[in-house]
Amino acid sequence: MTIETKKWDVTEHLDTEERIALFLEAVFEDGDPATITAAIGEVARARGMTQIAREAGLSRENLYRALSEDGNPEFGTILKVVKALGFDLSVSPHKPSAA
Repeated sequence: MTIETKKWDVTEHLDTEERIALFLEAVFEDGDPATITAAIGEVARARGMTQIAREAGLSRENLYRALSEDGNPEFGTILKVVKALGFDLSVSPHKPSAA
């Protein structure tokens, strides 16, 4: 008997606001810019790249390029996309790690 597998796709699990928020929160905690960009891209893909691009005032092609593995989006682009996704970025004091 053979076991069939399929590639795991995070977008299949980004189906509620809470799951998306928790996903993005975890990625931002990690702090790696490339990972953050990729995660925002996954959320945009889960929501519909064309719709998010339209709401962010970007072309779909530019959004794909900015959020691609080789993309290096400007901060303004990230802010537009996050807003189009229905989220806000906020800042809170850094909690020092326990020594």
